[in-house]
Amino acid sequence: MQEPTGEGTRDIGWLRALASAIVILAVGFSVLVIGTDYALSELTGLNRHGRVAVATSIFFVGFFALAWALRWLQHRRVI
Repeated sequence: MQEPTGEGTRDIGWLRALASAIVILAVGFSVLVIGTDYALSELTGLNRHGRVAVATSIFFVGFFALAWALRWLQHRRVI
C-alpha cells in the first residue's frame, strides 16, 4: 500500500538517510553489544547465572526499546 503523495509527504534525501543509518547502527551496537559485554565483565558481585540473566535482560530491553524508537521516528517522519 502506497502512501498518498502531496503536501503531507516529504523525502529525507540520501545524506540524511546515511547519517540516520550510521547513528542507528552506532546506538544499536553500543546498547546491544557493548552494554551486554560490560554487564558480563563488570558485575563481579553476581555469579555466572546472575550476570547472564542481567546481560540477557539488557539485550532484550535494549532491542525492544530500539525497535520502539525506530517505529516512533518513522511515525514522525524523521527516518
